[in-house]
Amino acid sequence: MRGITVLRRLTEAGGTSSLSGLERSTGLARSTVDRIAATLARMGYVRLDGRDVVLAPRLMELGNAYLAALRLPRLLGARADALADELDESVSLAVGDRDGIRFIHQATRRRAMSLSFRIGDLLPVERTAPGPLFATEWLPEDWARWRERRAADPGDRGFPAVPARERATRDEEFEERTRQARRRGWALDDQLIEPGLVAVSVPVREHGTGRIACVVSVVSHTSRHTASSLRDTLLPRLRATVRAMERELRADLDEDAGSVGDMGEALGGESSGGPGGGPSGGPSGGPAGVPAGAPATPSGLALWTGASKQELGREFVESLARGLTVLTSFGEGRAELTLTEVARATGLARATARRALITLEHLGYVGAHGRTFRLTPRVLALGFPPLSHTTLPQIAAPHLAELARRLHESASLAVLAGDEIQYTARVAPTRIMSVNVTVGGRLPAYATSLGRVMLADLAPDERPAPDLRAPTSRTVTDPQALTAVLDRVREDGYALVDEELEEGLRSVAVPVRDRTGMVVAAVNVAMHSSRRTPEQCVREVLPELRATASAIEADLHVAGRFTRVPPA
Repeated sequence: MRGITVLRRLTEAGGTSSLSGLERSTGLARSTVDRIAATLARMGYVRLDGRDVVLAPRLMELGNAYLAALRLPRLLGARADALADELDESVSLAVGDRDGIRFIHQATRRRAMSLSFRIGDLLPVERTAPGPLFATEWLPEDWARWRERRAADPGDRGFPAVPARERATRDEEFEERTRQARRRGWALDDQLIEPGLVAVSVPVREHGTGRIACVVSVVSHTSRHTASSLRDTLLPRLRATVRAMERELRADLDEDAGSVGDMGEALGGESSGGPGGGPSGGPSGGPAGVPAGAPATPSGLALWTGASKQELGREFVESLARGLTVLTSFGEGRAELTLTEVARATGLARATARRALITLEHLGYVGAHGRTFRLTPRVLALGFPPLSHTTLPQIAAPHLAELARRLHESASLAVLAGDEIQYTARVAPTRIMSVNVTVGGRLPAYATSLGRVMLADLAPDERPAPDLRAPTSRTVTDPQALTAVLDRVREDGYALVDEELEEGLRSVAVPVRDRTGMVVAAVNVAMHSSRRTPEQCVREVLPELRATASAIEADLHVAGRFTRVPPA
């Protein structure tokens, strides 16, 4: 519980806080904060940067577990993106989270006046368009909880994602909006969040039950639409998209039913219910929460936490590590798990898994449904909002810093920009003579190691055809010779450029790939040729460079599972 409190305070602080700041905001003893930070750092969920604690991309695997189990972003996200492109307006998907709504997908238009909402952000129901739609399904106890929250927090201070309320509103106003939403089947937000922001929302309903699975919203600004024109102009197209989304849900449900039937037949009609039934028990390759280098099998988790406890002693809070990893046992095809299945997926003893589930249920991150458990939207509150806007340079920066520290050489990240490379992150050691390039700087791709590993990933007919000039006498300028060089780079998986860009400059680079395997950037180490021979670069630098690229890719793959990670 204390560890989750620290993660919540870090999230509310935008992803970074000093240790003393966490001590003040949580009310915990400094020694407790230090132990929790050390445990989270061991798991790869935070970085310790001097006296600051910084959320790390790997933490997003907790939110990814919820989004994968929910399946709605995978099933409906592409249609939301297409609607945003068609309307040239921002489109979001939201689910209800008690008396709030929480975003699970965002297709935001890039404008000077653009939205800053993030996946995982929580908004009060009464100040949104989706809110009245979700409230149509509330029970009396839900309305009572909402009124209690309104009385206790009239300024919405408990919702950091929205500005403080400027004017008081009566409970009856939201109750009337809910009655209208029930009659109409849609709802409007006419500048309830802040002046100038308008939205129209329509629910996506589950096949069979008719309950709301999520709500789709089109969001605009009063410089483009009034609430009325948003309704009159865009509501018909929004409804058409929602009908298509409901067909997607129905088809997915039919597919699941067929899969269950096939499984039951294969098992001789054995029910998937009861202890040991249902999902096969945990993600392939072991729990996602186990850091790189830890045992890959589920049973390895208990061994890894035990070994970490033995190594770090009091500085490692084993119950926190195991409790958080319980969250990662859920996912695609594992939306509901029994206690037995959670224990099997994590490799934890049933008693340990049970204590973790009871605690997580008490805190609102897990819901119990008979003998099964499922994650709640509140899991997204554990770091997902600030991390969902992480860029590739931000992901790469700490890994480049560690690489530069180990090799005492400059380390850089770059992306391909036409026939040039553009530096997007860079770390240089303190030396009298060092490679002088800056973030944002551009160089010809064909004459750099960074450029060559990115050009090599392109098909020959997709590669730019620049004017091949010779910065030095060593530069490859013959088109056929360059093609042969790029083919070799593609085969070897790295590029070594020896004094082709500038005399005395030697560099080696490897690609960085996204979840699909596409090269989206490259990392390199550059140095003066007097410091290492080409052979030493391959023998000493290349393994370190590959390890760094793998670490960047691991973070990128977690961060990019349900969000778009900008390359720069």
